[in-house]
Amino acid sequence: MPGRTSAQTNIDVMVMLPRNNTYLFSYQRVSPAIEYAKKILGRDELFAGLKFNVQYQNSACGMDALYALVDKQRDERPDLILGPVCEYTAASVVRVASHWNIPVISAGALATGFNVKGIEYSHLTRIAPTYLKMAETFQAMFGRFGWRTASLIYDDDKDERNCYFTIEGVFTVLSEYNIVTDYAVFNSNEEKVDADGIIASVYGSEVVIMCTKADTVRDLMLAAHRRKLTSDSHIFFNIELFNSSSYGDGSWRRGDKYDNEAKAAYSFLNTVTLLRSTKPEFEEFSMEMKKSLQESDIPVCEDCSAVNMFMEGFHDSLILYATALREVMSNGLTKKNGLEITHNMWNRTFEGIAGQVSVDANGDRNGDFSVVRMTDPEAGTHETVMSYFGENKSFQIMPSFKNEWFNLRTAPSPKHSDPSCGLGVSAVTGIIVGAILGTALLMGFYFFRKNYRITIERRIPREECDIGKHRQLREDSIRSNFSAA
Repeated sequence: MPGRTSAQTNIDVMVMLPRNNTYLFSYQRVSPAIEYAKKILGRDELFAGLKFNVQYQNSACGMDALYALVDKQRDERPDLILGPVCEYTAASVVRVASHWNIPVISAGALATGFNVKGIEYSHLTRIAPTYLKMAETFQAMFGRFGWRTASLIYDDDKDERNCYFTIEGVFTVLSEYNIVTDYAVFNSNEEKVDADGIIASVYGSEVVIMCTKADTVRDLMLAAHRRKLTSDSHIFFNIELFNSSSYGDGSWRRGDKYDNEAKAAYSFLNTVTLLRSTKPEFEEFSMEMKKSLQESDIPVCEDCSAVNMFMEGFHDSLILYATALREVMSNGLTKKNGLEITHNMWNRTFEGIAGQVSVDANGDRNGDFSVVRMTDPEAGTHETVMSYFGENKSFQIMPSFKNEWFNLRTAPSPKHSDPSCGLGVSAVTGIIVGAILGTALLMGFYFFRKNYRITIERRIPREECDIGKHRQLREDSIRSNFSAA
């Protein structure tokens, strides 16, 4: 490593986070982690001479973050931006920052559209595992267990769209490996979810992957169990990445008359979540964060960790930047060489507050994920049965793992063929009669005008039924690249 920095260098850091504490990455939740990182760097002689001046800006998960940035005069522009987290907010901020040659590090902006680090997102480093990295866990399981078909079920709130972006990552990765995917989408904020109707659509798929709120996951699993789809012909997964209200939390208890039935259904449910790894330094960090949250009157669960992935991520962001800046400066460059600093943060492994952090050559963190399952159906308790490590793309199988949980004993029943596309028998009869009459007229017209030719494009009934919904998926996927954000 280069020698210690001699002269003092002031680093102006703009942190863009919402002040609303309903967000897990609010200013009051995350700022103590950033200040904790500043103290660590201040005590380390390797970083002597680096002084971080941090300014917190309310992003509000909207346009406020962009306005705050563009209002800065040239001589007031920050040297580093931490955040934003929300996808659409991050898109506009990162574009401007990349144009101004300012490094951006975020524990959010996890959507697939940010994966292309062209001109627009050239200065973005993502310090939390992205949705594509999470999706690699599914791709590895499909390869390991030989699954070939999947149904994707997700709740799209049309606002932050956490589950849309999550499932988009799964869809993108599985499609690259020729996994046949179908999907069902709904907005639980605007409509009553027809759990039984949705489950009726998954008969022809081996694997069902859900991303929705906890109550909806429960309704879907109850519907699947009642249809006897949970035993041996389907594998069910729920995604829970950071314990937000968008995701199911794996809990079957509601204190109602369906609890026992739900417990039985959940014994067939697997949950994919972030792998939690700790080290001794993490315990001190966790205690400090819990104290800060309590001082801010933010509720903290007594039996669970006070630290979430955003607090860890933004802490590690400052450590990563300081390390890269120090090396760049030792080579004669300055804090204003934003692109060089950004690239120096990529393709690097370093020690974060909770363990080793690996950033790939594209500036995205490699992800480690756990598969959690009910291992004691009587007690209804869960534990990790296997973990996936993104850096070396390997599984760690736990002692509680049972192979039969992930092997299909019978093939899924094919979906019922419905040539009417749901129109009904009488409507189909009318269409057929109309088609015959139309054909007769066309033939007469043909013989009357021999030079007239008609070309008919034919699609199989399944394609006709599905074309509308697959067009929607493509349009949403294009939108996720933020061409219009």
